[in-house]
Amino acid sequence: MADVQAKPVPVPDGISRTYWEGASLGEFRYQRCGACGKAQFYARNACVHCHATDLAWHKAGGGGRIASFSVIHRAPLAAFAGDTPYVLALVDLDEGLRFMCNVLRCDPAQVRIGMPVRVCFESRPGSEQKIPQVEPA
Repeated sequence: MADVQAKPVPVPDGISRTYWEGASLGEFRYQRCGACGKAQFYARNACVHCHATDLAWHKAGGGGRIASFSVIHRAPLAAFAGDTPYVLALVDLDEGLRFMCNVLRCDPAQVRIGMPVRVCFESRPGSEQKIPQVEPA
C-alpha cells in the first residue's frame, strides 16, 4: 500500500504570523494602510500602493465575488488528486482585496465569474492550521 501524501500546511513567519493565527481562529485578516486607506493582501512590510509603513491588521467580513477561476482536473501534487476536479479562484473580497483560494462545497460546473462567495476555513489533518477558502454565499 502506497503512502498518501499529505496536503501542505503553511509555516507562519514574522510578517504572515498574524494572518495565519487569524485563519486558525476562523478570521480572514488583511492589512490596510493608514496613509492611503487601501487594503492589501498578502501581508507586507510596506503598502503596495503608496509605500507607507503605517499598516494595521483588520478582520474581513468574509463576503466577496469570484473574479476569475480555473477548474483543475490534474492535481499538481498527489495529495490533491482526490479533490479533482476542483476550482482554483481569484476572489475579490468586499474590503477591496483579492486572494487566491479553492471554491469548496460547489460543483465546479456551477462556478461563474461574479458569483457571490463567503470565506470558509479548511482543516488539514495533523495540523491546527486552517486554510482560508470560499464557498457559495
